[in-house]
Amino acid sequence: MASAHPGDARPPARPPTAPDDRPRPRPRPRLRLRLRLRLRTDRLRPGRLPVTGLQLLAWAATRAVLLLCVLKVLTVPGPDVTSDVSVIYRSWAQVLASGSFPVGDVTWQYPPGAALAVLSPGLLPFLTYPHAFFALLLAADAAVLALLVRAGRRPGRRPAGAWVWIAGVALLGPTGYARYDLMVTAVAVAALCAAARRPRLAGALIACGALLKVWPVLLLCGAPLRGRRARALWGGAVVCGAALTLGFALAAPGAFAFLTAQRDRGTEVESLGALVLHVARHFGLPGEVVLRYGSMEFVGPLVPQVSAVATVLTAVALGWLVWWRLRSGLRAAPRPAVWCDAAFTAVLLATVTSRVISPQYLLWPVGLGAVCLTVRASRQTLPVALVLAATGLTCWEFPLWFDRVVASDAPGVAVLLLRNALLLWAALLAARRLWRTTVRSAADGEAPADGSGGPPAPETAPAPGPGPGAAAERPSAPPQPPGARAPGHSPVRSARA
Repeated sequence: MASAHPGDARPPARPPTAPDDRPRPRPRPRLRLRLRLRLRTDRLRPGRLPVTGLQLLAWAATRAVLLLCVLKVLTVPGPDVTSDVSVIYRSWAQVLASGSFPVGDVTWQYPPGAALAVLSPGLLPFLTYPHAFFALLLAADAAVLALLVRAGRRPGRRPAGAWVWIAGVALLGPTGYARYDLMVTAVAVAALCAAARRPRLAGALIACGALLKVWPVLLLCGAPLRGRRARALWGGAVVCGAALTLGFALAAPGAFAFLTAQRDRGTEVESLGALVLHVARHFGLPGEVVLRYGSMEFVGPLVPQVSAVATVLTAVALGWLVWWRLRSGLRAAPRPAVWCDAAFTAVLLATVTSRVISPQYLLWPVGLGAVCLTVRASRQTLPVALVLAATGLTCWEFPLWFDRVVASDAPGVAVLLLRNALLLWAALLAARRLWRTTVRSAADGEAPADGSGGPPAPETAPAPGPGPGAAAERPSAPPQPPGARAPGHSPVRSARA
């Protein structure tokens, strides 16, 4: 029965509804904080460490052993690998501090930028020259690791490059910390890491590396030739190289005397061509090994011929790189994988065909190979693994069995043969894969290596434009009932449009 007074009327009861299970929105800062805390706790599970933590532990453990070796706390069989630092580098530093390059010393065979590396221990005057040199090499080693770890975290990258660097320097043994080649490799790695985002800085670093030791100029093999990035890269390299060259030439006399010393060098006992002389000497051919230009070189019959063949092979390798560059059609900025693979291949070919393969030379392909393996699209995984195996054998033949190599003993020559065979295999395989990923892929119609896109799409007939014959050519659609949608109509697609 209805109430007589309207004020006494009660509103109708609402039907019961299901409880709302949807999560309520929370402030965004708290949500971000919870996500970060959750990610960090997931990384720190019991019995599990993040990749970066494992890499830091492995690097610290291996470098501690290397420092104990060069500081002579641990004794390594064979010749003293630190004599170059304590005797040769220190004497060069004294001559350079007097205002001139060591022109009269035949062991000075380096570009003028090497003076900076030799004088760098003066930045730590509270340490002795060898200790300051080792400390600076440790800092350069840590800088390379930081660059590789950071590069491995970017999209499309992987952390394998840092592992290659950790293992490569450790496998080379104390020799890696007894030469300034690790500083040069650090500059080259920094140049490749900066090439994609800071081309001007990369060009300047390549010029600095070339003045430290000539081989970093090979990093330009995969550099772009056209576009804004190419102008920045080549401009930075030319300006920095010219300024430094002029500064060294005006600072002290004899800045370019190293060219004559490099021209007069012979065949070193650890090179690829020296295997012929080792075998000939083992079978009675007259010849001996003497200390010339700071390394053990062959003297006797067949040495000039072997040196000439090595020079021709180096020229052939450089000619192949030019031919590859012309056939690959790289004009604009290439992909990072192509640039890194080209630099790695060029340095590896130049190292294998050289008349001198000193143990510290293995740091060059190890560093560039580590940069290659930070990029997922790189095809140089197997060549880099071969280089790591050759690096381990290099520590075996120097300093452990160096006396047997110098004497052309069968075990020493066998280790040297295996090491050089692995390097040659890695160089040829790297060149083959570089050719396939650029020239062969372009010939097969795949996307070019410079990332400019794939082959042109096939042309289609243009749609009939408005005109008197357009209505006749356009097929008539069947009549649709009211409210119906046309065939192929999608409300989602319409909303996106």
